[in-house]
Amino acid sequence: MPVLEQSEFGRLADGTAVEQFILRNDRGITAKFITLGAILTDLQVPDRAGTPASVVTGFDNLESYAKGHPFFGAIAGRVANRIGGAKFTLDGKEYALAANNGVNHLHGGRKGFDKVVWKVKSTAQRPDSASVTFSHFSPDGDEGYPGGLTVLVTYSLNNAGELRIDYSATTDKPTIINLTNHSYFNLAGSGDILGHELQVMANQYTPVDEGLIPTGQISPVEGTPLDFRVAHKIGERIDQLKPRPGGYDHNYVLDHGGKSLGLAALVHEPVSGRVMEVRTTEPGMQLYTGNNLDGKHTGHGGTVYNRHCSFCLETQHYPDSIHHANFPSTVLRPGQEYATTTIYQFSTR
Repeated sequence: MPVLEQSEFGRLADGTAVEQFILRNDRGITAKFITLGAILTDLQVPDRAGTPASVVTGFDNLESYAKGHPFFGAIAGRVANRIGGAKFTLDGKEYALAANNGVNHLHGGRKGFDKVVWKVKSTAQRPDSASVTFSHFSPDGDEGYPGGLTVLVTYSLNNAGELRIDYSATTDKPTIINLTNHSYFNLAGSGDILGHELQVMANQYTPVDEGLIPTGQISPVEGTPLDFRVAHKIGERIDQLKPRPGGYDHNYVLDHGGKSLGLAALVHEPVSGRVMEVRTTEPGMQLYTGNNLDGKHTGHGGTVYNRHCSFCLETQHYPDSIHHANFPSTVLRPGQEYATTTIYQFSTR
């Protein structure tokens, strides 16, 4: 039966306690979460020989998270990814947001959901899974967004090797929302990720301008280094994306369209044998290859996080959707429920 453990992870400078929750399944997978940012701090997964290693970037102490980091394992929101010009208009009213990524808005602003301490709504242990549900209330005007927003995020781990994330939210005024988990993965447990074999179930992507803001076009991946319709090593064509953005930082238009829980990606690390399968109800997924990691952060076991040491597969609605009527809408209105699911399933071969 999967195990759920709880303890105090530490206290912030103002004395606020940060709790830690550990989920373990009977296949040797261990996932650790903290209430700060609803962060996935560590994910231990066995290789084909049964030897576990951490497959996500993260820290073993609260101090490192409190100093600031590039969204390691955190929930990004209210709106993940970028909003062009750090403003948007909804129902005829313009809302100004923090320009925290050049002239644009990124991952919810200066104090997005990654930097708040979430509450614990519930925990559960079942015969084949264990889970923890975090909650957060974002008031009207928070980081410039309209509406009081109530958010729930449930992490669950089962004996099939599935780490499942269920998101839900309601609002009391029209607003926009696009939540994701910003975990950085390395299925080898160390080194770079250039030898990982990646397949993405997407025939199209959303091209961007120099500020990485979508142009509004939806273009085919065919003939570009973004074509992972059949598996390629991540590093096989990455040099074609230098100097800017220095690697992959692109949103894929998933073939299943977000209409159901569909397959988005498969990743295989040939040395360890670890495999990660990504399924989601979201219409898009951002592939990011840690282009801006620069060795300033040291995490699990003294690992220094350098460029291309990890990758993200951020399931999401498309970036800057509020400015593109042809993109799936990120608008949430009173009486509606925002609800999405993403599953990362681990195995070996």
